[in-house]
Amino acid sequence: MIVVDRPNALRLFFALRGSILPRIFWSLATCTVLATAVAFSHGMLFQWKVTLTPVPFSLIGLALAIFLGFRNTAAYDRYWEARRLWGDVVHRSRSLAREVQTLFQTPAAPDPADDARAVLVRRTIGFAHALRHQLRDSDAGPDIERLLGADEARAFRAASLGTEHLLRGVGRGLGEALRAGQVDARIAAEIDTHVSGLAAAAAGCERIASTPIPFAYTLLLHRTAYVYCFLLPFGLVDLIGYLTPFVVLVVAYTFFGLDAVGDEIKDPFGLKPNHLPLEAICRTIEINLLEALGETDLPPPLAPLAGVLR
Repeated sequence: MIVVDRPNALRLFFALRGSILPRIFWSLATCTVLATAVAFSHGMLFQWKVTLTPVPFSLIGLALAIFLGFRNTAAYDRYWEARRLWGDVVHRSRSLAREVQTLFQTPAAPDPADDARAVLVRRTIGFAHALRHQLRDSDAGPDIERLLGADEARAFRAASLGTEHLLRGVGRGLGEALRAGQVDARIAAEIDTHVSGLAAAAAGCERIASTPIPFAYTLLLHRTAYVYCFLLPFGLVDLIGYLTPFVVLVVAYTFFGLDAVGDEIKDPFGLKPNHLPLEAICRTIEINLLEALGETDLPPPLAPLAGVLR
């Protein structure tokens, strides 16, 4: 996620960090070269005059802009829902840790490995990291081993779904505390609602990750945008002459850029600059929950690297 302060108008015009320009550069260059060739040949193609008027381009351009807007709205809805779900993970994790720490009726054990409260909270931290790794298709094992030990990491790797394995562990720990009289039944039920909320947030993230925008829709818009921009010089050259390359460049930047932005944010869990900062969110959860346990050796918050927060 880009976290730099908004620059002034001049710097914003030339900003490349977070820009979609590097991704569409060669497409823009191809369109501009083609438009330049058309302008200097006055619309002649192999000794034949290509006669196109701006009217069809006006109609097609309007329809294309509307469809790109719809597609980008759908892509941003996926991005915003993903951020909302991760906000729910933060909220549920903090609430669970607070209630476990304040409402359990037994003092903390000297050894954190024997402290039911510490194990529950650490499993909740592990859940957040495991969900991040699952969505980014990376290995959560080192984080689980760091938080819960080698035995738990081996069990985590053996599970078909690591996030659910950790939540089952939280549920088992809560049930054991209930049977041991460490927590009241009503309080245990309240804490369990947070566990269910974490499971619901994980399921929502999995739904977004596994259900892309239909490819046929993306392909149609992609092809239409390219055909439109490659034919546009022939419709403008008789009207604006040598200004054709500049106008085509601006139009192509708009359409190719909208297409590329929608393509990037429709999958919000990746590692590109405009994707969600899942690692920073998980680090925040880890700091908050370890602090709730009374620990003082806390990891530092993640800082943006070159203006990008991962």
